[in-house]
Amino acid sequence: MNEQEILSKLGAIKDHYLEVGKMIIDPEVISDTKRYVKFTKEYKELEPVAKAYDAYKILCENIDNAKEIIQNESDADFKEMAKEELNELQGQKEGMEEEIKILLIPKDPEDAKNAVIEIRGGTGGDEAAIFAGDLYRMYSKYIETKGWSLELVDANYGSSGGFKEVIFNVTGHNVYGIMKYEGGVHRVQRVPQTETQGRVHTSAATVIVLPEAEEFDVEIKESDLRVDSYCSSGPGGQSVNTTYSAIRLTHIPTGVVAQCQDQKSKLKNYDKALSVLRSRIYEIELQKKLAQDAEKRKSMVSSGDRSAKIRTYNYPQGRVTDHRINLTLYNLQGVIDGDLDEIIEALRVAENAEKLQASIENS
Repeated sequence: MNEQEILSKLGAIKDHYLEVGKMIIDPEVISDTKRYVKFTKEYKELEPVAKAYDAYKILCENIDNAKEIIQNESDADFKEMAKEELNELQGQKEGMEEEIKILLIPKDPEDAKNAVIEIRGGTGGDEAAIFAGDLYRMYSKYIETKGWSLELVDANYGSSGGFKEVIFNVTGHNVYGIMKYEGGVHRVQRVPQTETQGRVHTSAATVIVLPEAEEFDVEIKESDLRVDSYCSSGPGGQSVNTTYSAIRLTHIPTGVVAQCQDQKSKLKNYDKALSVLRSRIYEIELQKKLAQDAEKRKSMVSSGDRSAKIRTYNYPQGRVTDHRINLTLYNLQGVIDGDLDEIIEALRVAENAEKLQASIENS
C-alpha cells in the first residue's frame, strides 16, 4: 500500500470511529444494553487505528514540509538540517507503516471475550490424568501472571492424582485472543510416577478453549433445558455426597450437556453450568462460520482442530516443541511453571503473518 491508500483506509476507519463515538452517547442506544455493549466494544477496538491515522497523517505532513524546505531553502545549514530530519522521519514512516499493516488485519471479534477452558486426560491412563493436572497448574500460574481470574467449574479427579477432566472459566482482558492458541492435543514424554523400570512413556491430554458466550450471544429458553441434580463427588468437605447440589444441564434441541459440582450452592452450580452450556452452543455456531472461511481453516496456528497434536513436553531432554511453528525451547520447567509468553507470542506473530499475506494476496 502506498501513502494515499493507507491514509484513505485509515481515514475511513477514523470516520467510522467518530460515528460509533456518537452512537455510544445516544440515549436510545444507552437504553438498549445489547447495542450499547456492541458499540462500546467496537469503539475500543477502533481507537488504536484512529490514533494511528492521526499520527501517520502528521508524520506525512512533516515529511512534506521537510521536502519543501530542501527544495526551496537557500540557507545551506538550514537545508542540511532539513535533510537530516527527512531521513529520520522517513525511517519512522517505514516503521509506522509496518505497524499499520498489522492494525489493518481484520480482528477476530471473539478475541476480546473471556474463555472457558476444558482439559481432558487422553491416552495414557493414570499418567494422562496426572499430566492434565500439570497442564491445569501451568495455566493457573500463567493466568496469575497475567492478572486474570480463574474460577473452577467442574472437576473429575484421577485415581492417582490430576484430573480425568477439569473445566474452568478465565476472565480478564483479551483472554480468548491469547488462550485460543492452547487448544489441541498436548503430548508428554517422561518416566511416569507409576513406572517401576524407568521407561519413558508417552501420554496425552486435550485442551479445549471456548470463547465465553454472553447472554445476548446465545438465547437459551428454560423450556429447552433438562435440569438434573445429583450428589457432588471428590474433594469438597462434609457436604460432598450428602446434598444434591451438583447440577447437570441438557440443552434438548442440540443435546449439548454441561455440569457443575464445584459449589455447595445449587444456584451457583446452575449459573456456572449455564455459562459453560451457553459457550458450548455458541462454539457450535462459531465453528460453522470458521468452516466457511477457507483461509482460517488452512491456518495451522489457530485452526481449532481438537485432534491436532500441537505441542510436546519432553522431560528427558528438558524441551518443549510447538509443532505448528516448529518452535523448540529448552526451558521445560519454566514453561510448566507458567512461562508461556514466548510460545504464545511466537504463535501470535505467525498467525498475523498468515493473515497479512492473505490480505496482500486478496488486495
